[in-house]
Amino acid sequence: MAEAEQEAELFRETVRDLEALCKEFRDYELLILFSGEHDRNDAIVSLHAGAGGTEAQDWVQMMLRMYTRWAESSGYTVDILDFLDGDEAGVKSVTFLVKGDYAYGKLKCESGVHRLIRISPFDSTGRRHTSFASVSVLPEVSEEVEININPDDLRIDTYRSGGAGGQHVNKTDSAVRITHIPTGIVVQCQNERSQHANRAAAMKVLAARLFEIKQQEAEASRQKLKGEHKEIAWGSQIRTYTLNPFTLIKDHRTNLEIGNANAVLDGNLDDFIHAYLNLKSCQGAE
Repeated sequence: MAEAEQEAELFRETVRDLEALCKEFRDYELLILFSGEHDRNDAIVSLHAGAGGTEAQDWVQMMLRMYTRWAESSGYTVDILDFLDGDEAGVKSVTFLVKGDYAYGKLKCESGVHRLIRISPFDSTGRRHTSFASVSVLPEVSEEVEININPDDLRIDTYRSGGAGGQHVNKTDSAVRITHIPTGIVVQCQNERSQHANRAAAMKVLAARLFEIKQQEAEASRQKLKGEHKEIAWGSQIRTYTLNPFTLIKDHRTNLEIGNANAVLDGNLDDFIHAYLNLKSCQGAE
C-alpha cells in the first residue's frame, strides 16, 4: 500500500512538473509573437458598462475580477486608478494599471466590446439578458516617447472622491479630473491618497490616450497611401460569453471557442491571448 501511494504521489508530481514546463514553453512562445514597439510596457485598462443599467454594471464587476485574477496568476500587479460604483450593484467604470513585462503585449487583444448572455440575477422572472461592456487597453507611455502636452491646453478640476476607497475618501478634494481641451479627452483619478498622486496618475492616462490618437493617425495615413479604406475603430464586438442556455465563450476574431466558462471568468485568458497573437502573426506574414 505504501508503495502504491508513493507511485501515485510520484505521478502527481510528474504531472505538476509537466504542466509547469508546458506553461514555461508557452511563455517563451509568446515572446516570439510580440512584435509591437510597446508590447513590453505596462498596460492601462479601462472598463465601461454599456447600455443595460445594473446588468451591464454587474458585468463590468465580473470582468474586473476576471482581469485581476488573470494578472495575479501571471505574476503581475494591479493598481486601481479610478473607480465608479454602479447605481445599485456592480461597477459603472474602472481604470487600472497592470504592471509587469509584456502586460500590454498580452492584454491589447482584449480591446473591444465584450457581450454576456445569461439568466439575470436581478430579474425576478428569470429572463435571459444580454449585457455589453467595453474594454480599452493602452500602453503606459515611457518617458522616452515624446508626447508634448501644453499646460495651457488643460483644464484641471479637483473634487471629493466617492465610492469605495480608503480612509481619505470623501474627506478632502483629492480626486483630479483633467480635460484636454483640443481633443476633448477627459481623464480622472481618485484612488491615490493625495491630489498630487492622483494628478500624476491622470497625466499618465492622458499621455497614453494622446499617444493612441497619434498612432491611429499614423495608421490612417499608411492605409491611405496603400489605397485601402479600412476603418480604424475602437469598440467592435470581439467576444461573447454565453452562460445560458449553454456555456460557451467564443472569440469572434479567432473563432476560438471554450466551453469552460467558469475557468475563463476566473482569469484563464491565455488561450485567447495566444490565439489572437498567432492570428496577428500570420496576418503580418502575408
